[in-house]
Amino acid sequence: MKKDLLIIGYVWPEPNTTAAGGRMLQLIHFFLKEGYKITFASTAAKSEYSFNLESLGIDREEIQLNDPSFETFITTLNPNIVLFDRFITEEQFGWKVAQQLPNALRILDTEDLHSLRAAREHAHKKKRAFSEEDWLEMEITKREIASIYRSDLSLIISHYEMELLEEVVKVSADILLHLPMMFQTIENQDRAQWLDFNDRSDFICLGNGKHAPNVDAIKRLKKEIWPLIRKKLPNTSLYIYGAYMPIGISQLHKPKEGFYIMGHAKDSREVVSKSRLNLAPISFGAGIKGKLLEGMRCGTPSITTSIGAEGICKDLPWSGTIAKDDLSFAEAAIDLYSNKLKWEEAQENGVAIINTFYDKKLLQKRLLTRICQIELNLKNHRAQNFIGSMLCHHSMASTKYLSKWIAEKNKKV
Repeated sequence: MKKDLLIIGYVWPEPNTTAAGGRMLQLIHFFLKEGYKITFASTAAKSEYSFNLESLGIDREEIQLNDPSFETFITTLNPNIVLFDRFITEEQFGWKVAQQLPNALRILDTEDLHSLRAAREHAHKKKRAFSEEDWLEMEITKREIASIYRSDLSLIISHYEMELLEEVVKVSADILLHLPMMFQTIENQDRAQWLDFNDRSDFICLGNGKHAPNVDAIKRLKKEIWPLIRKKLPNTSLYIYGAYMPIGISQLHKPKEGFYIMGHAKDSREVVSKSRLNLAPISFGAGIKGKLLEGMRCGTPSITTSIGAEGICKDLPWSGTIAKDDLSFAEAAIDLYSNKLKWEEAQENGVAIINTFYDKKLLQKRLLTRICQIELNLKNHRAQNFIGSMLCHHSMASTKYLSKWIAEKNKKV
C-alpha cells in the first residue's frame, strides 16, 4: 500500500522552543514508524531553532501562498495523506488539496483551539470572565470549526476541547480524535534518575516569548506573585526559560530580587529536573500546557491555575496545586516548596497522570486504528459528514476564490 505523507506546516517545527513543535515531532515519528515517506512543506522562514528534518530522512519543500506552483507540487508528489498543521494551513491549502487529490485523506492537527485562546485573551484584556458565548460569537471560531468540518479527521489535544466541540458545537465524534501529547510511560528506572526533594532547589517557569499567555504569566509572576514568595523564602530564586523573549520581558531580569530571565534552554529537561517547583500562573490560553507535562516527566510538581491544568488529567489529583488567585498561588508555592511529604505526593500524582493519559503506545495505536478505518471507507466517511461536504462546495469556498483572485492579480504585476 502506498504510504506517502505530506505535512503542510504553519511553521518549521521547533521542538526545543515550543510544545507545538514537540507535538509535531511526535506525529512525524509516528508516521515514520509506520513506514511513511514524509515531505514537510511550509511557507514560513526557517529559524535558528528549526529542527533538522533532513536528519530523519524527511524531504523539505518551501511553498508559496496563492501560487499555481503548489498544484504542480502536490500532483507530482501525490501523497495519500495530507496533514495540516493548524487550521490556518487548511484554510490556505485545503481546497487545493481537495481539488487536486480527491482521494487523499485530509487530517487537521489543531494543536489547540486557536479560537478558544483568542476568545479568552480578548476577555482577559477586557478584564471580564470568559464565557462560551464569547467563543461562539468570534469570527475565528466559525473559521476554525469550518476547517474541522472540511477535514476527514481532526486531532484534538485537550479533554476539555473535545467536550466543547462535541457538546457545545455538536461536531460529530466521527471526525474528531482525542490525541494528546505522546510520551513513554514513567518507569521505576526513570524515577531512580530523579533528584530527590533535598537535592533540588529554586523555582522554574518555562515558556517562549512569542506566546501571549506566557508573556502575561511572566509579568504576573514578577509583579504580583514572586514578591510574596520571596518575602517568605528570601534565599530562593526563580529562573525563567524561553526563546524569543521580548525586550519588555528581558528587562525584568533582576538578580538582586532572585528573578532571572535566562533565555532559551538548550535542554529544558535538565533545568526542570534540577528545580524543586514549576510555576505557571496562566490567565488565558487553550490546549494542554507542555511545560506542565514536562515538569511531571521530570518529577517536578507545579503550581498553576485552572486554565493551566485544563484538559490535562480529568479527575485525577493534580501534580501540585491549582490556585485561584495570586495570593493563594504564592501561598501554595511556599507550602509545597517547604513540605517534603506533600511534594513527594504531588510527584506521584504526576507519574499517574502521564502513565494514565499520555501513554505513547496506546495513543499511537489509537491514531493508527482511526486512520485505517477512515482510509478503508473514505467515501462513506465523507458522505456521513454532510456539513463538511457543504463547506467544500464552491459556493461556500470564499477562501478559494480570494486565493484565485490574488494569484491572477500577481500574474499582472
